[in-house]
Amino acid sequence: MSCTEDTIFDGNDPLDAIDDAVAAQAFRRLVRHLRVRHDAQNIDLMGLAGFCRNCLADWINDAGAGMDKAGAREVIHGMPAGEWKERFQTKATPEQMARMEESLKKNGGSH
Repeated sequence: MSCTEDTIFDGNDPLDAIDDAVAAQAFRRLVRHLRVRHDAQNIDLMGLAGFCRNCLADWINDAGAGMDKAGAREVIHGMPAGEWKERFQTKATPEQMARMEESLKKNGGSH
């Protein structure tokens, strides 16, 4: 079965059959991977995949984490988001911004 936009959110996604504990472990691995890959800038993640660390923080709250925005971002970044930006974020180029805008159009309203 191929993963198409139609199967992503229609309730028939095989991903939903994965045990929640397994999915949580994979999610934590992804977050920890992003915590060490500071070279993967949020703007580049947005430009390529239409999501970034901040989206992950929003998504954990959407799933019921019950944190404020700053707390959720700190969990994902592994430090306060402001500190992460100061230490690791580079200034976005016009090209990166344009790529991000085009990428977000592909999200079909989901972000």
